[in-house]
Amino acid sequence: MTTNQKLIIAIDGPAGAGKSTIAARLARKLGYINLESGAMYRGLALKAIRNDISFDDEAALLALAQNSQIRLEPTREGNRVFLDGVDVSQRIREQDVTSAASRVSIHPAVRQWMVARQRELGVGGGVIMEGRDIGTKVFPDAEVKIFLDAHPEVRQERRILQRTETVGQVESQRIAAELQERDLRDRTRVASPLVSAEDAIIIDSSHLSIDEVVDKVEELVRKKLGN
Repeated sequence: MTTNQKLIIAIDGPAGAGKSTIAARLARKLGYINLESGAMYRGLALKAIRNDISFDDEAALLALAQNSQIRLEPTREGNRVFLDGVDVSQRIREQDVTSAASRVSIHPAVRQWMVARQRELGVGGGVIMEGRDIGTKVFPDAEVKIFLDAHPEVRQERRILQRTETVGQVESQRIAAELQERDLRDRTRVASPLVSAEDAIIIDSSHLSIDEVVDKVEELVRKKLGN
């Protein structure tokens, strides 16, 4: 797709809905930049772990954020994440950071700081930003808004498949519990709870392939561009 107009595409949804995968593939097809907002929270969570800062201490977390450099470098394989100049792309995907990021992200002051940084990254357009409050808070005027969802059981299975090791029944139950806890935290937090923007297109990916979801979103983009 070639056009002089560069849109902002917002993709929101719960954990395991497929946001990161869809955003990365769509960005390659459109020639856009894929910006993963959750990676920024993961970067801050990792720094909190390293500095032994409580995930419940909003003031300390904000101060930590203000003294941190979190940079995203989009690549064809996804975002490389740099924390204070060091590549932490692999480290932030580990389970302790994943759990910490969910707790760090509930604080209003932290989210306000993150939203400002995310707006700076996407202000020029030509970006696909995915997260949980992109269409409602970060870019409420985004030209294309998608709320990507899937049944809890499907999202659980996707999480299990992401693990490289063999997952037994106990581990499966733990993953399911973590996902339920994450959903509750995301949907009930005071600052920017996970909700679909009023003008977002809701796509249930439960029974769709990755390519089918990408095609649906690309069609919406083409209509917006008038192609």
